[in-house]
Amino acid sequence: MAELDGRPATAAQLQALALTNYGHFTTMLVEDGLVRGLGLHLARLERDCRELFGADLDLERVRAYARRAAPTAGAATVRVTVFDPELDLGRIGGAASPRVLVTTRPAGPAELPPLRVRTVRYERDAPHVKGVGLFGALRERRAAQAAGYDDALFTDASGAVSEGGTWNIGFVRGGEVLWPTADQLRGTTMELLQAAHPWRALRITGAAGFEAAFATNAAVGVRPVAAVDGTDLAVAHPVVAALRAAYAAVRGERL
Repeated sequence: MAELDGRPATAAQLQALALTNYGHFTTMLVEDGLVRGLGLHLARLERDCRELFGADLDLERVRAYARRAAPTAGAATVRVTVFDPELDLGRIGGAASPRVLVTTRPAGPAELPPLRVRTVRYERDAPHVKGVGLFGALRERRAAQAAGYDDALFTDASGAVSEGGTWNIGFVRGGEVLWPTADQLRGTTMELLQAAHPWRALRITGAAGFEAAFATNAAVGVRPVAAVDGTDLAVAHPVVAALRAAYAAVRGERL
């Protein structure tokens, strides 16, 4: 399902997004009409719209469009993308009238196997913005999977760990939760966990010396990381289990 401003999106409108590829989005897991961290998702859309388009976003309108597309019972993954079909490559600097595209897909499994990742030097453009341009991140994911890993974990030019292509990462040492300090997108799941569990920020250059690691995003919650490069990590660590329980206990907000 794909609706633009509450109406079925046309091929021409979607073509503009595919070919120009300028915009931003957020992805929410909707369960029986509830979303964990809904306020964070909406704040991100509002903030990114101002930065990319210099325009305000009507958040009540966004909620209405998302609510229209989401099932009232059961679980679904709902993506809200903000873009302007009238902008093209040659006139990208023109005044913008951003519109709201809502797409849905079935929710994935409630629990996924632990990730095995490899580090790669890669920094997204404007990492604080959840932009639609995913070419570089997906290229690194594809290369990692071709090499036998599940995904890529990015590091910056100094070697500091930042994030995965569509997820944040945290580490555990001495029972303490540690989040990387390198530039990254602050995911909604990461922010909810930081509000629910004590943590500390640290410059991290690899998995050596850590007991466990975990990936987070809104679609899967908290997912253990089994290995980073050649370093194996505990996938049944009690701190990771506590984080998963803390996230499950977060009360959803009515969409």
